[in-house]
Amino acid sequence: QVSAMVKFLKPGKVVVLLTGRFAGKKAVIVKNFDDGTASRPYGHATVVGLQKEPRKVTKRQTAKRQAKKSSLKTFIKTVNYTHLMPTRYTLDVDFKHVTPDVSENSTKKVEARKDCKKLLEEKFKTGKNRWF
Repeated sequence: QVSAMVKFLKPGKVVVLLTGRFAGKKAVIVKNFDDGTASRPYGHATVVGLQKEPRKVTKRQTAKRQAKKSSLKTFIKTVNYTHLMPTRYTLDVDFKHVTPDVSENSTKKVEARKDCKKLLEEKFKTGKNRWF
């Protein structure tokens, strides 16, 4: 008797990337492909992550410095499940601009990344999610 594995890598789950250029960086799963696709015949997920995380801000810093320190930089990537480490956190942000065809087209990717950056910065400034 084979028990079915529980699908815990769902969209909105915060993960840490383990390999490559963004190793150790936090990311959020946008879309997952458990059974793989024709071009990638293995379980993988499209993630939006923080390439540059916001730094600590204090009261005595100038407004310009605070703005610079609370900015972030994002990336969009398709990653094999074996290179993801799930965390217990989830993030409820709707990345509607990130579609499967985004990773092929570089201009679409840049636009989508900018939209993701706006969404995540807004989420960070409200101070609700401390997973950053």
